[in-house]
Parts: sequence; C-alpha cells; structure tokens
Amino acid sequence: MLALLASGSSRSSSNNKLAESENSAQNSNMSWGIELWDQNENLAIHTNRGIDALDKFANFLRDRVAIETEYAGKLRRLVKNYQPKKKEEEDNEFTSVQAFRNLLKEVGDLAGQREVVSESLQLQIIAGVTLLSKTLREDRKKCLSDGATLQQNLTTQLSSLDRAKRNYEKAYRDSEKAVDSYKRADMDLNLSRAEVERYKNVMTAKIQQSDDAKNEYANQLQKTNNLQQQHFSILLPAVLSRLQELDEKRTRGFREFIVGAADVESSVAPIIARCMEGIVKAGESINEKEDTFKVIERYQSGFTPPRDIPFEDLSKCDPDSVQDSHYSNSTSNHLTIRGTMSANKLKKRVGIFNIFGSNKNSLTADGQKEDFSDLPPNQRRKKLQAKIAELTQNIAQETKARDGLMKMKIVYEANSSLGNPMTVEGQLNESEHKLEKLKVDLKKYQGFLEKASQVPTATSSPQATRNQLQNGHRTSRHSNGSADDHHDDGDDQPDDAGSLSRSDSEDNVAQIQNGHNNNNNGSASPESGLGTSHTSLPGSGQGSANENAIGEDTYYETEVETLNPVGKCRALYPFEASSEGSIPMSEGEELQVIEIDQGDGWTRVRRENNSNGWDEGFVPTSYIECTLYA
Repeated sequence: MLALLASGSSRSSSNNKLAESENSAQNSNMSWGIELWDQNENLAIHTNRGIDALDKFANFLRDRVAIETEYAGKLRRLVKNYQPKKKEEEDNEFTSVQAFRNLLKEVGDLAGQREVVSESLQLQIIAGVTLLSKTLREDRKKCLSDGATLQQNLTTQLSSLDRAKRNYEKAYRDSEKAVDSYKRADMDLNLSRAEVERYKNVMTAKIQQSDDAKNEYANQLQKTNNLQQQHFSILLPAVLSRLQELDEKRTRGFREFIVGAADVESSVAPIIARCMEGIVKAGESINEKEDTFKVIERYQSGFTPPRDIPFEDLSKCDPDSVQDSHYSNSTSNHLTIRGTMSANKLKKRVGIFNIFGSNKNSLTADGQKEDFSDLPPNQRRKKLQAKIAELTQNIAQETKARDGLMKMKIVYEANSSLGNPMTVEGQLNESEHKLEKLKVDLKKYQGFLEKASQVPTATSSPQATRNQLQNGHRTSRHSNGSADDHHDDGDDQPDDAGSLSRSDSEDNVAQIQNGHNNNNNGSASPESGLGTSHTSLPGSGQGSANENAIGEDTYYETEVETLNPVGKCRALYPFEASSEGSIPMSEGEELQVIEIDQGDGWTRVRRENNSNGWDEGFVPTSYIECTLYA
C-alpha cells in the first residue's frame, strides 16, 4: 500500500514538473511581435503604465525612508531626554535604575538599526529603482520612435500605391474612350481619312498611357506588398520584441527590488532580536530584595529609635522653665540632612541673622563636609571608605604615570636623539607633587575613618552608651535643670575617640575665651559654618555685632530678639565646644531647642547659665535627641 502511495506521489510530482516545463516553454514561445502585431498603441500604453508603477514604488520607498529616519531620530531624542541626570547618578546602584539604563541603551541600538534600514533602502533600492526607471523610459522612447518610423514608411508606400492605382484607373478609362471614339470615326463615312487617322493616333496614345499606368501600379503594388510583408514579419516584431524585453526587465526589476527591500529588513532582524533579548534581560535583572537592601544600606543611620518620653512632674520643676505649650507625640530624632526622610526639604543655614556665612572650602561638591561629619555614623563610614578607595585608585594610576615618565627620562638620557630629558622633568615634578598631595589626602581620610570607626553604632546604641556612662557615675541633669555630681572612675571615663567629634577641618576655628569673641569683626570662623553664640551676639552684654557690611562704607546695627524655644533635647554624648558659636554639654543634659537643624548638622540650643542668665549656642544634631513642641 505504501509502495503504491509512493509511486502515485512520484508520478504526480513528475506530472507537475512536466506541466510546469510545458508552460514555461509555451510562455517562452509567446512573443508580442507575433501575438500582438496589431496592438502597437495598447502596448505603448501598457509599457508606460508599467514604468509609472515602478516610479510609484520608488516614491513609496522614499516615504518609508523618511518615516524610518524620523522614527530613528525620535527614538534617539527619546533616549537622550530620559538619560539619567548627574544628580541622579547616586541611584545607579539600584537594579531598577540599572535596568532602565540598559533599556535606554537597547532602544538606542534599535534606533541605530532603523537608521541602517533607512540608509540601505536609500543607497541600494531607491537608487536602483530610479536608475532602472530612467533607463526604461529612454529605451521605450527609442522603441516607439523606431516603430513610428516603420509605420510612416509603410503609410508612405501605401499612399504611393493608391496614387498609382488611381492613375492607372484614369488612364484605362481614357484609353477605353479613345478606342470607342476611333471605332465610331472609322464607321462614319462622312469623316475624311485624315480625321479617322487622328482618332487612331489619340487611341494609340491613350492605350500607351494606360499600359504605363498599369505597369506603374503593378510596380508599386509589388513594392508595397514586399514592404508590408517585411514590416509585419520582421521590422515591427523586432520593435515589439524590444518593448517586450523592456517590460520584462521592468517586471524582473520590480521583483528584485521588493525582495531586496525585504532582505534589508531581514539583515537587521537578528540585531533587533538581540536588542529585544537585552530588554528582556534588563527587566529580568531587577531584584526588589536587592534594591530594598541597598536602600537600607544608603539611609541606615546607625542610631536606635528614641526611648519613651519620661513623665515630668511639674511640681518639681522650676516655674520659669514651664512652657504653656504641649509636647508633640512625634520626635525629631537626629535631624541631619542625610538621616531624615524630609531632609531634601530643608534649606541650608546661611548664617545667624545673615551675618556669618559658611566656608565653602570645607564642603565637598555636593554640599557635604569634607570629613562627612554631618552624616550619620554608618553613612559617614561608607562615604569615607568610598573616598579612600577612590584615592587609592588615583594613587595607583598616578604612580604608573610617574614610573612611565621616569623610564622615558632614562631612555632620553641614554639616547638624546629620541628626546630631551628636560622636557620630561617638568611633567615628572608635577606628577610627584600630585602623588604627594594624593597621599596626604589618603592619610587624612584614613584618619577620618579611624575616628568614625570609634563612634558608637546601632550595635552599641547611644541609649545603651548613655546608660553605661550613667552607671559609671557620669554627671547627668534632671528635668528641672539641677545637677547631681557623681564621682568619676578612671576606667569608666571614655577617651576622646569614644565620643562623637566635630570635623577635623574645624580645628583652626577661632576659640571662645572667657565668653568673648576673639575676632574683631564679629564673624564666625569660615571652618565652623556656624554663627556666634548668644553670648557674643548684640544685646547679650558681651559686645555688639553692628559691623555687618552691606557696601564698602555702609554699616547698620541689628537688634536681636530673644528666640522662643521650639522644643527640648537631651544630650546623648558629651560635647566639648572648640569652635566659635558652639557650647559644651554633658551627656544626659537637657537643653531648650531654639532653632532646629537647617541641614548643616548643627542645632541651636539654650541652657540656663548661673553666671549670666542664659547661654546659647550650637551643638551637633547627632549628639542630641530632640522633642519638639506641638
């Protein structure tokens, strides 16, 4: 059974091939010159329409190229518009942001492939279609001109034949009349012999003219038949065959150009498929758990949540310190610019009463301090470690550059024809200077990191540290401002590195001596970034600050009003004031908050001073735990 089916299918395929070969042979024998010998005008119209269709295809390709070019341009513009800004570069560590950047890259590659399609269609397909159309129009015009010439020759010959025939017909009628006249004259006895002879001569002349016209007609007829036979069997078929070849060339070109356009599209399809794979891969690379961990890494301050708010017995408090306002249940814990969710809404403090400005030399490019002391401990250590890694890499690169310059100098000294060693000397000195500066910076930041590593972190919370210090008989303050003095044991006394310290960049600030400002102009040290304390402000009894210059010779005096407290705070760590405008505090001491942190890492506080009433100044925000009034 299977053998019969196989033999039947083989016979069917052979029959199909035979039919196709017969059709192709039949089609090859078909010729416009033979089959369409009398359709010259229709063939001219057909070939013209065919070339018009080719031009229409060329216009279609031009419009498509314009669309492809516009699409690629808009894709590139889209990618450019959504490229991450410089201020957003810190978010590149998140997988979702990385995936989006990879997506933009793949879309840019897609735009490039659309440009390749546009250029290929323009250079390969459209140029070929335009050239073919021009060639076909010229060949068609020549073929039609040759056909018109042949038709004109045939028409001329037919006209000559028609004239010869009319001449023959006239001469024949005239000869017939002359014969009749001669016969009547010959039978008329009244006519003389001379008159009869004259009729005879006329008859003979007319007969001769008729014979000449007949011969001319026969000659023209033969020529016309020969020309007509040659025209329809040889000359005109040749012209029509050329038109047929021209139309077949157009049709064949149409097919090749359509296939070529598809090949151009297919050539970029694998690259586009890889772009799609890249987009899918970028999407699959997003890991929400990893992003969550990186958010924790970025914003974790290292502090513990605030403890419960203690009950304050008003009967035991100083009446002067009692506030009419109620406390808010929400606490402002460590209002640093990097440690709060609303830090981006805070504004930098320009200076108290716009008298004192911050020193920009101690800030990094993003507005942070050089030692990152305005950041929470965890974030500060990460920033310092990244800075140290960057400096280490720069030192390695600069060392390689210096070694290369030294080798170049040695080569120049050995062979002066290669170059002058003095030209390398300047570059070598500059490289040594840069390398020395990098090493100094590295040592400085390593010192910053060493101090930051000694700061209590979340594993040893400020709350626990405070409790340990209290158990070690450190001095603490009660809510009513009274102090209980305890004896300090040497073993429980923490060293200087055990407490949070201000930036080493503030070591050169002016010192407060005996409550007076040493700067004659009443301005704060550029390194501190702080204003003066209340003891040195106008109206405090410690001097005046009426020398704030507006112009070169213009001064004015500023009246300072006492600020109302906005909350209370408790010192988590002891702080020794070393900069102008800051005040010292003991661990556990309670102070009044009169100005919250404005993003520079410092909070302005006030304490009751037994010697001169009130003492105001700034303390590090990370050293205190704040509770704001409602």
